[in-house]
Amino acid sequence: MDTQTSLFRLDASAGDLHGENERLRAIGPAVRVRLPGGVPAWVITRHELLQELLADPRTAKDPAHWSAWRAGEVPEGWPLISMVTNPGMTTADGEEHRRLRDLVTQAFTARRVTAMRPRVEAITLRLLDALAERGGDAVDLRRHFAYPLPMAVIGDLLGVPEERFDEFRNLSVSLTSSVTPSEETIATQRRLHALLTDLVAARRERPGEDLTSHLIAARDDGDRLSEPELIGTLILVLVAGHGTTLNLITNATAALLTHPAQRAAVTTGRLPWDAVVEETLRWDSPVAHFPLRYALDDIPLGTVVIPRGEAILASYAAAGRDPGRFGADAAEFDIARPRPKHLSFGHGPHYCLGAALARLEAGIALPALFRRFPHLELAVPRAELVPVPSIVSNSVQTLPATLYGR
Repeated sequence: MDTQTSLFRLDASAGDLHGENERLRAIGPAVRVRLPGGVPAWVITRHELLQELLADPRTAKDPAHWSAWRAGEVPEGWPLISMVTNPGMTTADGEEHRRLRDLVTQAFTARRVTAMRPRVEAITLRLLDALAERGGDAVDLRRHFAYPLPMAVIGDLLGVPEERFDEFRNLSVSLTSSVTPSEETIATQRRLHALLTDLVAARRERPGEDLTSHLIAARDDGDRLSEPELIGTLILVLVAGHGTTLNLITNATAALLTHPAQRAAVTTGRLPWDAVVEETLRWDSPVAHFPLRYALDDIPLGTVVIPRGEAILASYAAAGRDPGRFGADAAEFDIARPRPKHLSFGHGPHYCLGAALARLEAGIALPALFRRFPHLELAVPRAELVPVPSIVSNSVQTLPATLYGR
C-alpha cells in the first residue's frame, strides 16, 4: 500500500468547491491535501467511507494526537487554529466528550426545540415585515434575513445581548474564513474570548434561564466544567449554532430561486418544505469540510494508508454529491428524489446537537419567505454570487434579490 506523498492544494477562496470535490473524488477514496497555510491533511470525499470514519475508534478529535501539532509545525495564526484547539466537545474524545456533551444536550432536547417554535415564528415575521418596508429595491437576503434569524435564536439561547449580535457575527465569520491574516486570527480569538468572558461575568452576577447560566452553574457548583471549557463551549454553540443555519437558509433560498420547477412544486404544496431542507443539506451542505480528526493508528483505505498521527478532513459537501451514494444525478438539486440519509450534520458520537433546531428554523423561515414574497427573484445572475472564502463554511457572501420581481 502507498502513503500518498503529493499534496492537492485546496482553494482557500472556495471559488469552485463542488468542482474541486469532483476532482478529489476522482483521485481516490482519501487524498492528501494542503490546507490554507500549508498544513497537510487527508480529505475524505466519499459518503460510505466518511460515514465509517466518523464513527471509527481509530480516529480522535483531540489535537494531542496530531503529529504536526505536537511537532510545532502548525503556526499560531493559522486561519483554522480555533476550530481545532478550542476546548470543548469538538476537540474531546471518549468520556471527556460525553461529559461536555451532556452539559449542553438539555438545551437541544426535542421538547425544548419544539418550545422554541413560537419564538422562531415571531422573529421570522418581524424580519419579513422589515424586508417589506424596504420596498422594491434589491435586498441582501443573507444579511437581512438568513443571518438575523439564527443569530437571534442562538443569542436568546445563550443570553447574548442583542446589541452584541453583529460583533459576534463578524468574529464568527473571521474564525471560519480560510483567508484571514494570522494577526487578525489572533486578534479575533482574543476579542471573542474577552466578549464571552464578559458574558459569563454578567450571567454569574445575574443568572437567567439561558444556557450560559446553566453552564456556569455546572462550573461553579459541581466543578464539572473548567473555565477554558466553559468559554470554549460557548464559542462552539455560538459559531456553529448560527453559522450552519445561516448557510442552510441562504443555500436553500438560492437553490429555489434558480430551480423554478422545484420552487413551484413546493410553493403549490405538491412536495413538502422539509424536502427542500433535506435536499439542500445534501446538495449544498452548509459545512464544506470540517476539521479535524487524527489517525490513532495507520488506517488502510483502498490503495492508500493514512499514517498514524496525520489529520483527516471530513468533506460533507463532497459526500453529499457522491454518485456512489446518491446516484448518477447526485450533482442535481431535486427535492423529489428519495432521501437516503446525508452526513451534513455529521455521524457518530459527534453528531450535531443543534440539527433539530436548524431544521426547525429553516422549516419555518423558507415557506414564510416565499409566501410573503411570491415574486421573489435573484437580483443578479447565479454565476455572479461570490462564495464565502472558507474551506469550512459553504455558502455565498451575499444573496441580492428583488422582493417583487423585476
